[in-house]
Amino acid sequence: MTGYLIGILLLLIAFFWQVTVDGLQRKVTAKIQRRVGPPWYQNFMDIFKAFSKSSISHGIIYDFGVMMALGGTMATLVFMPFAGIVAFDRLDNFFVIVYLLAIGSLGMAMSAVGSGNPWASIGVMRALTQMVGYELPFIMVIFGMIFGYKTASISHIVQMQAGGFLYWNAVRMPLGVIVAFISLMGMLGKKPFDTPIAPAEIASGPLVEYGGKQLGMLILQHDFATFIEVSMFVNLFLGGGNIVSFLIKYFIVYTLANMISSVVGRFKIDQLVVFYYKYPLILALIQTAVIIFTGLGVKVWIA
Repeated sequence: MTGYLIGILLLLIAFFWQVTVDGLQRKVTAKIQRRVGPPWYQNFMDIFKAFSKSSISHGIIYDFGVMMALGGTMATLVFMPFAGIVAFDRLDNFFVIVYLLAIGSLGMAMSAVGSGNPWASIGVMRALTQMVGYELPFIMVIFGMIFGYKTASISHIVQMQAGGFLYWNAVRMPLGVIVAFISLMGMLGKKPFDTPIAPAEIASGPLVEYGGKQLGMLILQHDFATFIEVSMFVNLFLGGGNIVSFLIKYFIVYTLANMISSVVGRFKIDQLVVFYYKYPLILALIQTAVIIFTGLGVKVWIA
């Protein structure tokens, strides 16, 4: 029962923190673009307003896919360690989280295609293609990390970085953290990797048919997925930390991603895949080879 209560607490923390941070990031982006921007609490208002409106349905697949996307992402979040808090001990495994996170993405894809809108189908195809692009270099770097630490437990990897800044994997694996951050930009759908949404090109892609409660649920799903992805980066490369340090690291990483996104253009889908299979993949191969063959980068200290 304690694990479930902690899981509920993590969901509440993720909701209030991520929605607040998203609101602050809209102000940051506005300042970079010399605009005023909305108030920081605007995202809360948008979510509550969406849930207060009625919505249309395109069939059971369309409706079920939205619930599958939100439910799958929420289920994934409760397994993610947060500032030393673990809801279910020994289940905070990298492979468990990656597997469960795919359920939310598949639910979103199933629902969007079920809407029958061609823009939604194009957006889903682009999203799946983009996943093929960023997941290979990212997972290759994490495989090297797992090989070095001999564990796939995220909380254990965090503990191995507890010695201070020099113990962080961002320092031990300089090429790996570059690859991971570029992959994180793709996971978050930030420019130049926002080809699945591309509002000016395919009218927001998978989201084009949504409104009302379904849109509100998908906004929540996106916020929870963002919390998972940024938290994974902080845990794996920046040493996690207590609540204060964890949230500071989270805010810095997410702010950097948004600042880059606000000043660059968008890749075409073919350019995106070529980019991921060219530069990040080469860096990931080099970093993993260094770890496997020389032992540099990651070293396990036994107390």
